[in-house]
Amino acid sequence: MTHIAVIGGSDAGISAALRARELDPTADVTVIVADAYPNYSICGIPYYFTGEVAPWQSLAHRTHADLEATGMSLRLDTLATGIDVTGRNLTVRDRLGREDVIGYDELVVGTGALPSHAGIAGLDRLGPDDGVHVIHSMGDTFALDEHLTGRDPQTAIIIGAGYVGLEMAEAFAARGIQVTQLQRGPEVLSTLDPELAGLVRAELEDHDVLVYTDTTVHAVEKTTDGLTVHATRDGEPVTHTADLVLAVVGVRPNTTLLESAGATLGAGRAVVVDEQMRTGLPHVFAAGDGVITHHRLLGATYLPLGTTAHKQGRIAGENALGGDARFAGSVGTQVVKVFELVAARTGLRDQDAAAAGFSPSTVGSVADDHKRYYPGAQPISIRITGDTATGRLLGAQLVGRLGTETAKRVDTYATALHAGLAVEQVSDLDLSYTPPLGSPWDAVQAATQAWSRAHALTLAGVAS
Repeated sequence: MTHIAVIGGSDAGISAALRARELDPTADVTVIVADAYPNYSICGIPYYFTGEVAPWQSLAHRTHADLEATGMSLRLDTLATGIDVTGRNLTVRDRLGREDVIGYDELVVGTGALPSHAGIAGLDRLGPDDGVHVIHSMGDTFALDEHLTGRDPQTAIIIGAGYVGLEMAEAFAARGIQVTQLQRGPEVLSTLDPELAGLVRAELEDHDVLVYTDTTVHAVEKTTDGLTVHATRDGEPVTHTADLVLAVVGVRPNTTLLESAGATLGAGRAVVVDEQMRTGLPHVFAAGDGVITHHRLLGATYLPLGTTAHKQGRIAGENALGGDARFAGSVGTQVVKVFELVAARTGLRDQDAAAAGFSPSTVGSVADDHKRYYPGAQPISIRITGDTATGRLLGAQLVGRLGTETAKRVDTYATALHAGLAVEQVSDLDLSYTPPLGSPWDAVQAATQAWSRAHALTLAGVAS
């Protein structure tokens, strides 16, 4: 009987354990979980704070009992502290400080990522008791919930305007808190071109969120007035003060355990794995936010996404049983809801594509989500990036109102990217149509046709 040890109780680790038990019900699978909350949806936390998801237990993909019913064994509140690769032993420590050694035949590591401090002074010493928060675990969730219910803050500063930062701006606003959002870059949501990110910013401002871009935060300190954030904007020092500070400035791969065991680090200091999720260490696999991602257009990169972690974990669990599953690669598909707006992207933008050696061109257009004569039609703003040398589709960005099926439309582009289709070939796709839901040429196709027209005009102009 094979004994598989899995480190990590989130997306990658649980996916690996479930796959192993699914394929071999006789496999002995032990999952080491650092806290008491295995298989909780961290992505759902903002919606707990809006009040749309309740109680907090609803965030569990599966309950403790559900997981154990599959036949896996859970070691909760247990931290993995060392890997003996030669002896195939794992050293762990429980919440009382007691150490134990777990032998394994195969090991899957899904330790994920940790919140980044991005060089901001004070974030390393100020915490929930001081009113400074991060959102990365159920423990963080409980600490923030206690602050919100116990101290009733009236003002909050969110450092960062990425996906989680935007979702939490909506959550705080839903609770009547005045939100100030600080973003280092020229626009919110830096994964979108400014032309579309500006629509997201306008949606925030329409809901009374104070947005400041081109603002680099240097420090957070506790003062008699509350919490003061020190920053520079347009080269000038500025300060903002609030009752609560939430820092969402990215993550860094949690690789200490594997690095100490001798694993190689690559992009973003994430652990290098092959397409079978092997680390290069004998009998050790790794998956999720702590490892590199194979991007179908970029090659090896660091791109922590929940969807990717689930896929990689499933592959690691299968291969730990001797399988030959392979990770087919990501195209970086992402989507976020910001109040009544949905923003999505997949593939590459111009600057990323150029850096990767493509000859990109990006064309923006606007298409209705369904036939205009049917009531309620809404525009979707779309930017298509294609390779002018080959005509290959390289990426797409979309922003539309909630209800325009923007998320599903970006999935069409993601599928086209996965298949390596040309921009022109998107028009060949047999997409559904009825006037209340779409058009004979769907918005997806209208946008790629706009790219083709602009590209043809550019070539004509060069020829003349």
